[in-house]
Amino acid sequence: MKIRIKGNSIRIRLSRTEVDTLGREGYLEESTEFGGPISFKYALQRRDGLDHLSAGFANGTVSMYVPEKMVAEWVSTETVGYSHHLDIGEGKQLFLLLEKDFKCIDSSVEEDQSDNYDNPLHVC
Repeated sequence: MKIRIKGNSIRIRLSRTEVDTLGREGYLEESTEFGGPISFKYALQRRDGLDHLSAGFANGTVSMYVPEKMVAEWVSTETVGYSHHLDIGEGKQLFLLLEKDFKCIDSSVEEDQSDNYDNPLHVC
């Protein structure tokens, strides 16, 4: 699971296995350790009763909540992702984006991409 945060936007990308795990278990969590007890955590959770993506921050964890119906559709279709502008008060919004992670077209990328989705822009 990858997270990208910029200003008032949060983008999460999932590999094939992570999408399947979200569908089966309804929860994913990652952490980045900074030494000692300090870590940055982020989580993705399936939630019943939601109509759109939502998010929260509690106990040092950034969480994105995904409607149960959306998860069921996502794991069984070619849908790439979902987005939502979440009103957070005072005329502000938090942009949320959840996507399947594609293999990079650029061959210089060093991370393991074997579990990522085939990039639809890749031409053989």
